[in-house]
Amino acid sequence: MAKLNRPTTVTELSCGPVEYRLERHGPRTVLILHGGHVRASLPLGEEVFVANGYSVLVPSRPGYGDTPLTTGTSPTVFSDVVAELCGKLGIPRLVAAVGQSAGGPTAVTLASRHPDLVERLILQSAVGFLSWPDRRIRLGGGLVFSAHAEKATWIAIHALVRRAPRTALRLLLRDLTTRPVGPMIDNLTAEQRSLLLDLFATMRSGAGFATDLKNMADGDRPVPAVTQPTMIIATPDDGAVPYAHAQALAAALPDARLITSRAPSHFIWLGDDYPAIAVAMAEFLIS
Repeated sequence: MAKLNRPTTVTELSCGPVEYRLERHGPRTVLILHGGHVRASLPLGEEVFVANGYSVLVPSRPGYGDTPLTTGTSPTVFSDVVAELCGKLGIPRLVAAVGQSAGGPTAVTLASRHPDLVERLILQSAVGFLSWPDRRIRLGGGLVFSAHAEKATWIAIHALVRRAPRTALRLLLRDLTTRPVGPMIDNLTAEQRSLLLDLFATMRSGAGFATDLKNMADGDRPVPAVTQPTMIIATPDDGAVPYAHAQALAAALPDARLITSRAPSHFIWLGDDYPAIAVAMAEFLIS
């Protein structure tokens, strides 16, 4: 089972250290703000940008990887940190800020606070500004992925992935889909199954996921004012982030297009219509 980890760098900014990965493939850069349990070293959904000649910048959000919580626990503070990081790296403009899952609020906030930096916004299975998650997930996730428990939780999960991969997939996918999980696993290709197992074998939460839960649980919040063209991609079968988040974002952002994915779970990249969605994203970046 291959590991997904790629080399990262830590730099010191005015608010503190930030871990990031910058892979240069061309003169223009796409920023990716990852979701929960992921960090800068784990590539997810980047292929479409790399294939079209864009460099990719991926910072670890606060509490994940080697970016401490003290660097900025809120999307507002961390959006300013990302803008400072871009300046330090000599990136005056981002062709797009991509918010994946729990990285969604930071991506939207960055576009709102730094419109001269962000040209476009892409939101993938993104948490919006509705309350998230529900009380059951918030309490359970806050317990097993707390800063004190998450290491033991992931040691157990990583061992299960190695020893009983199908059981691990059933356990880990059941909260990421609204469909029956058994048939969904049966329909995965060998490549998709391997990708998921590699991802689950490498994930960690640090103090980041518990902080995400706290930041996003306090009632419905106003959506920051965004004027940039926005593409929102989500599936009604997402068991982690309800489709209502995508609908609310599409309604609130004035220049937004909502693409409804046929993916059977939170991972839109595994839907049978993802090749067409990838083409739509590539066209959006040059529109």
